[in-house]
Amino acid sequence: MKPTIGRIVHYRVSGQDAIAINQRRKDAREKLPWHHALRSGAQVHVGNDVKEGDVYPLIITRVWGDSDTAAFNGQLMLDGNDLYWVTSTSIGDKMRECFWPPRDEPKVVAAVAA
Repeated sequence: MKPTIGRIVHYRVSGQDAIAINQRRKDAREKLPWHHALRSGAQVHVGNDVKEGDVYPLIITRVWGDSDTAAFNGQLMLDGNDLYWVTSTSIGDKMRECFWPPRDEPKVVAAVAA
């Protein structure tokens, strides 16, 4: 399958990604009283800690090519109120790479006679 805009893939977080996300959230927590007092509606990055190897959904926003191995950018949907912009990733098995989500087979539920 070729990556295309709008598709959702699963992304493996690298150590560098985790450091950047957690630092951004730490900085936001430290400045939370200031943000509350300001009441500007600014985005405050809040969420659970992220570690290397965690997998999150990524929505593809830009594709650099027309093949199964094309690089792409996307928005990583974290377990929190913020996103993380991932650039120049691709389908693969390593950290900072994506894979297609597995599909569950539909469950057949037997009808119960009344």
